[in-house]
Amino acid sequence: MKKLLGALEMGGTKMVCAIGYADGTVAERARFDTADPVTTLAACASWFAEREIAALGVGAFGPTVVDPASPRYGCMLKTPKPNWSDFDILGTLHEQLDVPMGYDTDVNVACLGEATFGCARGLQDVVYLTIGTGVGAGVLSSGSLIHGAMHPEAGHIPLVRDAADPLPAGESACPFHPNCFEGLVCGPSLWKRWGDPVAAGVAHDPAKVQLIGGYLGQALMTIILCYMPRKIIVGGGVGDHLPILPAARKTLEELLNGYLVFPEMNDLDSYIVGNSLDGDQGILGCFEMARRVGGFGPRR
Repeated sequence: MKKLLGALEMGGTKMVCAIGYADGTVAERARFDTADPVTTLAACASWFAEREIAALGVGAFGPTVVDPASPRYGCMLKTPKPNWSDFDILGTLHEQLDVPMGYDTDVNVACLGEATFGCARGLQDVVYLTIGTGVGAGVLSSGSLIHGAMHPEAGHIPLVRDAADPLPAGESACPFHPNCFEGLVCGPSLWKRWGDPVAAGVAHDPAKVQLIGGYLGQALMTIILCYMPRKIIVGGGVGDHLPILPAARKTLEELLNGYLVFPEMNDLDSYIVGNSLDGDQGILGCFEMARRVGGFGPRR
């Protein structure tokens, strides 16, 4: 009999709960608004308890502790989300659900989903970038998700400011850095420059697309040089809806200047791609994590 697995994809505005199977089949899903952690997690745990899942995979918004050896594993760190700082997410769920649980960042589980079921299936070295309200990176290296002292924070890679950028010098959408990847490319940075990106026609303005795509190309160069992935997948609200990949590939190629020669670099259209799982990469990654932590053997 196939084991029923649970997936909890946590976001700053919503929680997506799903049940399904190790083969990637989604049987049912529900959404809960993100309120205070006690109320929110109680609603999610109750939903899963009613469905008698065998294991749960959790993809959490960050910053959070993802090292299983840490005494604070599964706890949120300092966050602007009211009442969530230092909250023990995993411990709270364990109090209400007596099942094995895996825990990682939302971008890491999205990376795992693409590497297990999507366009990076079978690859051992993959980077998943989400560009939306913020910028995050999930990194799979030699088949394992990278944690280290903390999860990767590639959203804060420093970039060289484009002279054509209408943002005033010293300003960005990041409260910490005036010229980082997140501060110059995330959704709020588009609002700071042009107001409503849809009303401003950003997606149909070649100069604006080139500006954001050029910044992405800069960041991709650093990511490739550091991690040497076999594939890079770009998603998120900005990544999915703004046609920045062609400009990013062009900028990347110019910056590398022929330096890298591994085979994937010969076809940048296939090397740097959009997500392939219709927004379910996080849910499917949580299923795979639940399968692994539950010890349920290979996918069927």
